[in-house]
Amino acid sequence: MKILVTGAAGFIGSKICHLLSLRGDDVVGLDNINDYYDVRLKAGRLRELGIAADDSCDLPWHTMMKSAVHGNFRFIRMGLEEKEALDALFASEHFDKVVNLAAQAGVRYSITNPYAYLTSNLVGFLNILEACRNNPVQHLLFASSSSVYGLNSKAPFSEEDKVDAPVSLYAASKKSNELMAHSYSKLYGIPATGLRYFTVYGPWGRPDMAPMLFASAISQGKPINVFNNGDMIRDFTYIDDIAAGSILCLDKPPVAERCDNGVPFRVYNIGCSNPVRLMDFISEIEQALGTEAVKIMKPMQPGDVYMTNADTTRLESEIGYKPQVRLHEGIQRFIEWYQSEKNPLC
Repeated sequence: MKILVTGAAGFIGSKICHLLSLRGDDVVGLDNINDYYDVRLKAGRLRELGIAADDSCDLPWHTMMKSAVHGNFRFIRMGLEEKEALDALFASEHFDKVVNLAAQAGVRYSITNPYAYLTSNLVGFLNILEACRNNPVQHLLFASSSSVYGLNSKAPFSEEDKVDAPVSLYAASKKSNELMAHSYSKLYGIPATGLRYFTVYGPWGRPDMAPMLFASAISQGKPINVFNNGDMIRDFTYIDDIAAGSILCLDKPPVAERCDNGVPFRVYNIGCSNPVRLMDFISEIEQALGTEAVKIMKPMQPGDVYMTNADTTRLESEIGYKPQVRLHEGIQRFIEWYQSEKNPLC
């Protein structure tokens, strides 16, 4: 299979590229390597994939680079908003499947930088859909988010719940992606699957997410901000489980005859389905580091929600997904990486 993975320098995307390459797929990774967060992490992930990148990650644009680690992995620096370049890539490579993970991330960032989400998450995703329409693929797997559940107070969150009350532009953009993909599945018969990712953690994680923020501050003896006075619940899922579950979905495109209204489109929650309290999560990091955190209690932040809790019944029954890594083990692995020479931020 020839597979395009966008967001290949990202946390989830780089792991999926690694696993697909290991099993023998012909993989092309795409990323614009923006500086939303420290590019040293993106450079490090690319080096793990065999792409020569220094810490500035100043790679050439629109140049296909071959991996020194995986003979079947190549990387190209490109943005999804570059329609002509993206169309040319699809026309030349003839992809069998597409994994679209490229997006402007961050809930709080969307409060202060809304236009970044319009360009990447809406225009960019439309360009992907058009490319899949004009160069037919067997399956489009794309990233949605647990943030689409917004003000939903029912727990755990089910795919059948209403998702029409987002609390951030980021969430609204992800729900828009689901609607856009459904329309293209209906109009052009493109098999498409959206994955509502819940909170992901592990080695090479994003520095703006709680695990990295907490580990960094606690290690340096600096205080950590604990929002909503610690009264929050999150469905933390280890990166290996997320990547493996995503590939399971990629291998099982929806079949029109088995989907609602004969449209080859499905949406799944992908999480651990074992939510933990924020204070318990912090305690696991404290134990792994052997240091107690200095905590500053703060109110809920704009765009945040009290609870994320995935009902993964549909994913388990239809795809065979079952996460393997429990929180204690996952935090231990994360901290081992954090304290190792592989972490470019230490």
